[in-house]
Amino acid sequence: MNRRVQREHIFKLIFSYEFDLKEEFPEKIELYFYEDEDESEAAIDEVRKKALDIAEKMEQIDQIINEKIKDWTTERLGKVEIAIIRLAVYEIVFDDDIPESVAINEAVELAKRYGGENTSGFINGVLANIIK
Repeated sequence: MNRRVQREHIFKLIFSYEFDLKEEFPEKIELYFYEDEDESEAAIDEVRKKALDIAEKMEQIDQIINEKIKDWTTERLGKVEIAIIRLAVYEIVFDDDIPESVAINEAVELAKRYGGENTSGFINGVLANIIK
């Protein structure tokens, strides 16, 4: 599984995080991959590790977002938008293996695929403010 596919899985897991009990998130991840025999265990472990790390750092990530977005808060953002932004902020701030430009580009691509008509531009603007 390449990084783009891993990122998409992480996005889906972070998106689902808002709808379940937080303490059940590790089990949710296991169920998500329960019948996925196509992916290597190492790739699944990487997705699991990053999704859990994002969940653990969610307060820090949200604080960074809330400090940088104007006239918005994480509570007002749509579930798709906040999941994409949280993943990108995690990659920008906490993942040294991913360049900022790649994190932003991949977030915009996720927004084009899963968001509304204006989501990609909004996310691009938010992330540009965050890296300033």
